[in-house]
Amino acid sequence: MKLSDSRILTTHVGSLPRSDALLKMLLTMEGGGTVEREAFRAQVAGDMVDILRHQADSGIDIAGDGELPRIGFSFYVKDRMSGFGGESQRGTVTDFAKFPGYAALKMAALRGASNEDGDVTATASLYQMPEAQQAIRYDDTLAAAEEEMALFADGLAASGKAESFAETFVTAAAPGIISTTLLRAEDNPAYPTDRDYLFALAAELKKEYDYIVAQGHILQIDAPDLALERQIMFVDRPLDAFLERAALHVEVLNLALADIPPEKVRLHVCWGNWDGPHIDDMELEPLLPILYEARVGALSIAFANPRHQHEWREFRTHRLPDHMALIPGVIDVTTNYLEHPQVVADRICQFVDVIGDRERVIAGCDCGFSTFAGWIMVPADVAWKKMEMLTEGARIASERLW
Repeated sequence: MKLSDSRILTTHVGSLPRSDALLKMLLTMEGGGTVEREAFRAQVAGDMVDILRHQADSGIDIAGDGELPRIGFSFYVKDRMSGFGGESQRGTVTDFAKFPGYAALKMAALRGASNEDGDVTATASLYQMPEAQQAIRYDDTLAAAEEEMALFADGLAASGKAESFAETFVTAAAPGIISTTLLRAEDNPAYPTDRDYLFALAAELKKEYDYIVAQGHILQIDAPDLALERQIMFVDRPLDAFLERAALHVEVLNLALADIPPEKVRLHVCWGNWDGPHIDDMELEPLLPILYEARVGALSIAFANPRHQHEWREFRTHRLPDHMALIPGVIDVTTNYLEHPQVVADRICQFVDVIGDRERVIAGCDCGFSTFAGWIMVPADVAWKKMEMLTEGARIASERLW
């Protein structure tokens, strides 16, 4: 994992806005329709070049593939594994029950908006996630992962921007977020308990993790379950019960990462990516000791949003381990306000001050800009401008710190 001894590096968290043409293809396939595979590959290839050039032009140092071929940051797993079917009966966040006005506003948005042709454009979030009904098996050919990595490699070459980046990263879902979203069917004969299911997921996802790193990328593990599930699956249970489950998720993740050097992995944790009240988000403080047990070289944590901006202070009590870097979110991806570069610089310097090491801070975003295809709170033009604010803020912070 590249660190810098001369300036603050910048990155983002993974998903980037997809073009209308690609989004239409993804939603057609998700809805059971047919899309010619070569046409899909060609669309992803073109979009890949576009987002890589945007990242380079925005000044991003550690670039990603935007998760372009995927329907969602975690949902994609159902298309790479067998054993899923039906619908998971997953709960939702408490914002919708506690703020009915907010719920009505969001549901109206999810029902879609008419485009210029009079059609209704849905979002991937409207589709129900399946459940694990049989033993789950990752495609041993790794065909989908291989295709995605090939498209990324081709895009880097075709964009002419490969030399602009210090390194690249690719995201993959954590076993924990799959176990809590693509739920285990109660009558699944392969897994009598959730624990059995969780360990099986780790064994299968390990194939993807190992492959990503073998292709020369930093592996980003997306694990919002480590904070978010407190207000969904564990909303009516004691905090200790949730923390015990979070510790189990980290233990299982470590098994899946056993053959990968920690410095090749970064772990993303957040409280869910939506522009709502977040009234029942849990505090970061009790989570930090658990996160520090992960076999990773960096933690990516959401800090730019108004609900968690204050939690940089927690690193005074729970010091960041010497072997870890921190990628604090200093850009909020749920609002169209453009953060002023001075604000970004202030946020970066807060983290450098509390950690005590400027070389172990990489400036990032709170989450992805399109974690599910079509679920967009910030349009592409604003997203790229936010990236520019990120890099300009990092430049200002670097001038202060060096």
